[in-house]
Amino acid sequence: MHRQLTRWVLAMLAAALLAAAARTALAAPALAALQANPGKTSVSGLSSGGFMAVQYGVAFSASVKGVGVIAAGPYNCANLEFGIARACMSGHPSGASSWTAAQGFAALGQIDPAQGIARQRVYVFSGTRDNVVSPQVVAATRDFYRAAGVPADHLAFVDQVPAGHAFVAPAFGNTCGRNAEPFIERCELGGEAYDQPLQILRHIYGPLKPAASTLSSSPQPFDQREFAGAVTSLDPTGFVYIPAACASDSRDCAVHVVFHGCRQGHESVGDDVYAHAGFNRWADSNRIIVLYPQVMKSRLLPFNPRGCWDWWGFFYTGPAFMVRDGVQLSAVKRMVDRLTGVQPR
Repeated sequence: MHRQLTRWVLAMLAAALLAAAARTALAAPALAALQANPGKTSVSGLSSGGFMAVQYGVAFSASVKGVGVIAAGPYNCANLEFGIARACMSGHPSGASSWTAAQGFAALGQIDPAQGIARQRVYVFSGTRDNVVSPQVVAATRDFYRAAGVPADHLAFVDQVPAGHAFVAPAFGNTCGRNAEPFIERCELGGEAYDQPLQILRHIYGPLKPAASTLSSSPQPFDQREFAGAVTSLDPTGFVYIPAACASDSRDCAVHVVFHGCRQGHESVGDDVYAHAGFNRWADSNRIIVLYPQVMKSRLLPFNPRGCWDWWGFFYTGPAFMVRDGVQLSAVKRMVDRLTGVQPR
C-alpha cells in the first residue's frame, strides 16, 4: 500500500511538472499597462466567483464602485460557519454576522475602511431553479449589504428569474434552469430575454449606450504568472477585453472584473465565459475594459479539483484569503492596478 501511494504521488508530481512546462512554452503576453479611470472599477462573479466578487469589493471597497453577485453568499461566510463550505451553499448564514466580521477586519487594517461599502452599487441574483446555492444563502448576501448601509435604491435583489446555477446571457448557453456546464443559460423574465450583463453594468454605471452589434476588438490572453504563482491556483493565462476606443485612449474607461465559477475557467469551457457570456458587447460601446482572471483545476499543490476561486481558504491559499493580502485577491488587484495605472502599495 505504501509503495502504491508513493507511486501515485510521484505520478502526480510528474504530471504537474509536465503541465507547468507546457504552459511555460505557451506563455501569453504581458497584461497591457493602461490609464483607465480607477474610480470606475467594478466586479461581478458567479458561485465561487460571486464569493470572490464580494471579497474583492469588501477588501478594496475604497476603489470599487459596484459589485454584481450571482449565486453566492456573504463575506467571510466560511469562517463564520466553522469552515463548513456546505453551510454557505445550503445553510442559513447571517448577513449581520458577516458585516460584524468586516468591521473587525477593517479595524485591524486588513481591509479598506468598512464604511466604503455603503457607497457601492450592488446587484445580487438568485435563480429560482438553482440547485447548488440556495435562495436563503443569497438572501444573506443582500442582508450583508443592507447591514453595511447600502441604500435601497443602490441594492438590486433579483430572485424571480427561473435560472439554474449560471450566468444568464440573452443569446448563449443552455436552456433556462439546466444547472450544467458551461453554467451559462438563456432565460426570460416577463416574456423577454433576461440580459444579466446589461442589468449588472447598468445598475453599477447608470444608463448605457446600446450594445455593440459588432465588436471592435476581441478578448486577448495575458500572462498571469507575474501576479501570482501556480500554487495560488491561478492559471498561467488570463483574458482581457479592451474595446478599440480604450486601446487608443483609456482615460475615463472603466474596468469591470468578471470572476468565473467552479468548472468554468477556460480549461473547462473554453471561451464560453470570456467571449460569450454577454459582457463584451455592452463594454465595447460604453468604454468598459473587462478583465477575466482565471483559476485552474489541480489535485496537488493546491487541492482544487473543480477550479474554484478561493472563498474558504482551507485547501487553497490559507486563512487570509478574504483580506487585502490574500494571494488571489492581491493578485487580481495588481491586474486592475496595471489597467488603471495605479501604483501598487
